[in-house]
Amino acid sequence: MTIRLSPEQAEALETVASVEQRPISDVIRAAISEHIELRRRDPEFRAGLEERIGRARRLLDRQAGG
Repeated sequence: MTIRLSPEQAEALETVASVEQRPISDVIRAAISEHIELRRRDPEFRAGLEERIGRARRLLDRQAGG
């Protein structure tokens, strides 16, 4: 996977990793995990997810002739 950062973001990320004495990849993985967990707990996100799942089910039902 490739990620493109602005120069400012890259510098900030390098600084965080340096201060925490961790590889940049570890800092990125931790940030992604935290973001996903926050979304899992977010009622608005969950409602949107359930709506998308519902739409996908309806589409599959139509495709199956149901």
